[in-house]
Amino acid sequence: MERLQKIIANSGYCSRRKAEELIKQGKVKVNGEVVSELGAKASYGDTVTINGKALKREEKEYILLYKPRGVVTTSDDEKGRKTVLDIVDSDNRLYSVGRLDYDTSGALLLTNDGELTNLLIHPRNHVEKVYMVKIDDVVDPHLVKSLENGVLIDGKMTGKAKVKIKKIDKRKKSSLIMLTIYEGRNHQVKKMFESIGYNVSKLKREVFAGLDLHSLKSGEYRHLTIKEVKVLYNIAKKGNE
Repeated sequence: MERLQKIIANSGYCSRRKAEELIKQGKVKVNGEVVSELGAKASYGDTVTINGKALKREEKEYILLYKPRGVVTTSDDEKGRKTVLDIVDSDNRLYSVGRLDYDTSGALLLTNDGELTNLLIHPRNHVEKVYMVKIDDVVDPHLVKSLENGVLIDGKMTGKAKVKIKKIDKRKKSSLIMLTIYEGRNHQVKKMFESIGYNVSKLKREVFAGLDLHSLKSGEYRHLTIKEVKVLYNIAKKGNE
């Protein structure tokens, strides 16, 4: 027996949080009976319906995509722009774990595993994200290093970070910085650099939760191994300890 919201999330229908909302709204039935209590449990052999439609248990799928620039991470786009789901060939209903901006490239995890998604995106789990940041300016190393102690963005301090200056080219007036953060706030990397007076001209996520892009080219993707999935669960749960 499992909590009903976990069964729904594990089916790939939606996240566990969304499942809880559906249960509270009385839109979920188990074997024909409405269940509106969040503590309710069911088995995977039970017939679960949401808004009158039977829940199907999807096989879990985990894909690491090298997201190109000029692609959105939503399932569809009102402006008709290309989405990450246009790139990936899958019969499952996949969701991106967190987001990358339209003009940001790099490592993006797609899955129908709602439980893992919630673990990886929850702020308390401190999942590592490594970005390569290009600045069209000669940066002040001491100023950039100040990002390690956190800066104020949107009225709230960012957490501890790691900064490594990879290259400063005075002739071309450009700088390349590797930034490691453990949060996932909206436009966080760009806002962190804006807070110290620099605009990000190019941004790429090199690593997400230990997954890197070494074997992939822009627009390519691969399925994770069972071992990699277990590691992701361990990383997320360890951050919650």
